[in-house]
Amino acid sequence: MRLAYLINQYPAVSHSFIRREILALERRGHDVLRIAVRGWDKTVPDADDRLERTRTRYLLQGGAPALIRAMARMLAKRPAALFGALALTFAISRRAERPLAVHLVYLGEACLLAGWLETERITHLHTHFGTNSTTVAMLANALGGPRFSFTVHGPEEFDKPTFIALPEKIRRSAFVVAVSSFGRSQLLRLTPHASWDKIKVVHCGLDQAFGAGAPDQPGAARRLVCVGRLCEQKGQLLLLEAARRLRDRGVAFELVLAGDGEMRGEIEAQIAAFALGGIVRVTGWIGGEQVRDEILAARALVLASFAEGLPVVIMEAMALRRPVISTFVAGIPELVRDGVHGWLVPAGDVDALVEAMQSCLDAPTDDVARMGTAACARVRARHNIDAEADKLIELFQAAEAGAVG
Repeated sequence: MRLAYLINQYPAVSHSFIRREILALERRGHDVLRIAVRGWDKTVPDADDRLERTRTRYLLQGGAPALIRAMARMLAKRPAALFGALALTFAISRRAERPLAVHLVYLGEACLLAGWLETERITHLHTHFGTNSTTVAMLANALGGPRFSFTVHGPEEFDKPTFIALPEKIRRSAFVVAVSSFGRSQLLRLTPHASWDKIKVVHCGLDQAFGAGAPDQPGAARRLVCVGRLCEQKGQLLLLEAARRLRDRGVAFELVLAGDGEMRGEIEAQIAAFALGGIVRVTGWIGGEQVRDEILAARALVLASFAEGLPVVIMEAMALRRPVISTFVAGIPELVRDGVHGWLVPAGDVDALVEAMQSCLDAPTDDVARMGTAACARVRARHNIDAEADKLIELFQAAEAGAVG
């Protein structure tokens, strides 16, 4: 098969799971053309990501002139297809969160993309996230491009399905991948029952080597680490409230917030307001090796998430033999068993979060180590990237044979 992947921004700190998936497909003999909308000028701390950038084409790198030329070529070559795609562009923009002008840019990107895919003789296009990159893939398909499929992660797609034309994307796709059973259930809500078989579950995964050599014993006895974008859905402000309450109880501990994002200023202001400067450290964006080091240096990972898909960092922490403190949200309970691989609490319940954090900090080291060992076995059984890549290949082949959905 001739495969292409389209991602909005690639490479990116938070998209290492896409890189792992692409490389796993290539280990199985399938060349993958990497295409991204943007990302050629971003700072990436990870050496593997810097290498991926040299392998990636960028739709917006040529600016507006490249998109206009691509639309002119499409008008000359396939005028009926272009007008059909233009009608689709108008239709999906009517209820969209972004204006028609932005959707016309998507159409220009689709014209450029369709030309690249035809030149490279690509037979199947896959995207990650059901937002703008999948919009471009759908429009490229309407222009006469190849079949497309996409992976939905959530929670953004589930927050605004009609505003991103998710039902129309599902209808026109060869198949759709969810990263958890919960994610599949949300997609089934948007899909006619006769088409439910189009919605598949393929997990994000880790390489077999990930976690190799991780010590059986947890790191610093009194340190917890939270890894993720600093944003409303991750619940860091609630986590800081829990940290304040623990401090006021006289509990000694450290909390590391590894990541950056739009709420960093508000989070740092809250740290100052709670006088947590000697307890809480914010790292900013860090590369994969630094994330690994922060997880290994901690007793457990803590995520107070309000909304999720299924966080890859939970998989990484479990593979590194670290238990997890998190919430009963989305796909998390499918992987983490409360009392076996860590502690799960209701989302938004700061009292329960405080108790779980204190239980983790006070637990005997041997008990924490046993949880970490069980967590490692669990994630290796469910999230092996090579096994998940095999599932994808079967789906790509079935789509080529017309046997999906």
